[in-house]
Amino acid sequence: MAGVFDIDLDQPEDAGSEDELEEGGQLNESMDHGGVGPYELGMEHCEKFEISETSVNRGPEKIRPECFELLRVLGKGGYGKVFQVRKVTGANTGKIFAMKVLKKAMIVRNAKDTAHTKAERNILEEVKHPFIVDLIYAFQTGGKLYLILEYLSGGELFMQLEREGIFMEDTACFYLAEISMALGHLHQKGIIYRDLKPENIMLNHQGHVKLTDFGLCKESIHDGTVTHTFCGTIEYMAPEILMRSGHNRAVDWWSLGALMYDMLTGAPPFTGENRKKTIDKILKCKLNLPPYLTQEARDLLKKLLKRNAASRLGAGPGDAGEVQAHPFFRHINWEELLARKVEPPFKPLLQSEEDVSQFDSKFTRQTPVDSPDDSALSESANQVFLTPVEYPMETSGIEQMDVTMSGEASAPLPIRQPNSGPYKKQAFPMISKRPEHLRMNL
Repeated sequence: MAGVFDIDLDQPEDAGSEDELEEGGQLNESMDHGGVGPYELGMEHCEKFEISETSVNRGPEKIRPECFELLRVLGKGGYGKVFQVRKVTGANTGKIFAMKVLKKAMIVRNAKDTAHTKAERNILEEVKHPFIVDLIYAFQTGGKLYLILEYLSGGELFMQLEREGIFMEDTACFYLAEISMALGHLHQKGIIYRDLKPENIMLNHQGHVKLTDFGLCKESIHDGTVTHTFCGTIEYMAPEILMRSGHNRAVDWWSLGALMYDMLTGAPPFTGENRKKTIDKILKCKLNLPPYLTQEARDLLKKLLKRNAASRLGAGPGDAGEVQAHPFFRHINWEELLARKVEPPFKPLLQSEEDVSQFDSKFTRQTPVDSPDDSALSESANQVFLTPVEYPMETSGIEQMDVTMSGEASAPLPIRQPNSGPYKKQAFPMISKRPEHLRMNL
């Protein structure tokens, strides 16, 4: 479960490394990420924002931790835990959700985390779309923030990609089409996603995609507006972000191209032995396209992976419409796709709505315990989390998000090998072949 108040559920990042990029596209160990860093809990450094319960929890019911029975641990880290839970009181009694629990004290120590929390919370409240994860409830206690999300029992698209090695083009086309609709919806609302990768794409119980993890999103970006924040996951990051030359929604279409390349070949288009070499390849190296790709796939990849953002497919006023009009998607019925009437190429094999077989057993076999709320902030520090009241979103069944954290990269990403057997319609529990430390997240 990555995402929701976006603070990656893992240990806080170290300040800097020799593989990080400074302005002008050169690498320097002194670069800071976005110009903010750790600080004491002094309020002068905190931007106040509202963790509004009224705008999420509809109805008279007072939503609190006691409303949920803990079933399984789905993920955990330095900032908190993610549980599979069952609602035991009031509306939605008996329904299964994912509950993300974050420690306020960890959030307010870092201005970047506070900003990410604000962005993710705002976007989850504002954006409702068939291919974007739903926030159902939000509430807080003295020392913790709680997000109740739809439980996405199909797990990460990343894991399905690992199982298959590579996707056939019609399979990739289905997933890319649904993702393009989610990105287009975000762009219509002035939101740039900026962190598209297989780990942030979940599957619901039917096999449809759900975009998750909105902490790196940039809000209020409309035509003509650019931003300069250095963020994302390097293998999928657009050149203009790496160069800090200013970027807009076109970066998401580069990332879609990188994701498409990964699906069809077994690895992102540009990878190196470390961050520095990977960045150098993204900025300078020629795009190599395997000969087995169809002409339509090759053409779409070339148009999405243009280093000149202005000429990139999707950068024009048509945005997602430009991408969706490409011949690669010629067999997609977009109205039926949006209505989720198109059958996914893979449907998770689930025994019940509580099934956690698509999640890492190192977490799911642990005893679920929400630690005592003994770290309440001072009254002044707690003002960062101003709160009015509450209300529940409608939910459409069992679904949810992921909890992984990328670390330093010390070797190139291995290329996945195609599965020698027939394409599997069902998923089976298995450990990812791509080590966590090879995911070069910033």
